Amino acid sequence: MPDDFADLARRALHHNGYSMKAAARATNYDPAYLSRVLSGKQQPSLKLANALDDLLGTGGALAGTVLDPDDRSRVSRSAENPSRLDAGTVDALAGVLAAYRRLDDSVQPKSVIPATLLQMREVTRMLKSARGPHRDRLAAVASEFVQFGGWMLAQDRQDARAVQLLNDAVELADEIRNGTLAAQALNFKGYLARQQERPEGVARWYAAAAFTPGAHPAQRLGDMLQAAAGLAELGEHDDALRMVENAERLTDTAAALPPPETAYWLTPEFNRLNMGLANMGLGRYADAVDHITAGLEGLPPELRDAPWTQEHRDALKRALAAR
Repeated sequence: MPDDFADLARRALHHNGYSMKAAARATNYDPAYLSRVLSGKQQPSLKLANALDDLLGTGGALAGTVLDPDDRSRVSRSAENPSRLDAGTVDALAGVLAAYRRLDDSVQPKSVIPATLLQMREVTRMLKSARGPHRDRLAAVASEFVQFGGWMLAQDRQDARAVQLLNDAVELADEIRNGTLAAQALNFKGYLARQQERPEGVARWYAAAAFTPGAHPAQRLGDMLQAAAGLAELGEHDDALRMVENAERLTDTAAALPPPETAYWLTPEFNRLNMGLANMGLGRYADAVDHITAGLEGLPPELRDAPWTQEHRDALKRALAAR
């Protein structure tokens, strides 16, 4: 497997305005040692990874990409011979993916995209030759890695590449009948359509996500609300209202369950952001202000300044101006 820490840390430092020397001073590390690590010539210590996490405010996500020697050896063996895939390898890869997803909550997509795509290609390569009882779990990790790559490219507006990866992610999810993964990839296609200002695509892809077999109630709730926003923008207000009513019927069911790991952010507070977008589309600007404000304030501290929240902050400004 590729060693991604050096690339991730170097780009994150650059995009946050730190030179290598400034980062060394701020973390009290020898510049020569930090230079070797950031150039990929030396493995980072966990202590250094944690120090850089503290400097960048990445909440342990950089350290999460660093495999311990046993996991590194295990993953290397499986990469060389995927037919002998073991559970420990899948666990290690899932842990790395989780760290990448946490990085998305604190750094700009451009810092994460190159290493994400490199890891994604290696995991999907491994899947092609994987055999045995752990293959389906690896397929789930691969599907999520591919959809995460698509999400990152969508944020960076590399639209064509994003769509291709999101379509691939749906196929991988369908192969193992994982509805939550398939629904999340379709959700990201809806997000991209919204960035492209295509309400037809917003309504289509969020509705498809909402009615994907196996989708989690919290996913279905949020997707219905966002589909309603697209319908309202198209002037289909009756259909939009019915979609909002269907979503509201899921509120208690969704709140009673933990969010799916695929979409760990889908708390009741987060779905107030989606309710705000639906109300924006319906022209209920005062309600949109209330929901988006409450949704932003209800996010966990580590998510409040995530780059993807800018879309909701912009929507809040529009709602405040229009109410």
